Amino acid sequence: MQVTWNRCDGHIWCKLNTVDLTDNHFDSMTGVYVIWHSGNNPKTVRVGQGFIKDRIAAHRLDPEVQAYKQHGLFVTWASIQEHLLDGVEAYLAQQLNPLVGDRFPNAPSIAVNLPW
Repeated sequence: MQVTWNRCDGHIWCKLNTVDLTDNHFDSMTGVYVIWHSGNNPKTVRVGQGFIKDRIAAHRLDPEVQAYKQHGLFVTWASIQEHLLDGVEAYLAQQLNPLVGDRFPNAPSIAVNLPW
């Protein structure tokens, strides 16, 4: 399945801790997201699903995610229909092997294009 991964103005990756969550773009948006760090050896930090605005806000306060802050934390998200969320999240977790999070949906994977 082809999804559209969002970026910030200027077509740049959004910084997790400063992306403007008050923008109406986030109103009622449900989907999946990927958080990564851009250190010497970039890694996926977290993948997840839900109401995007709330999930990003929660990860700004999550010490496990913020432990990678010194490397630069970035986020992208894609709007996904609710009945597909578990399968897409399961696929992202399998493909990206995030550093944080050890429980992912027990659902058949639904393959999507990766953000990069």
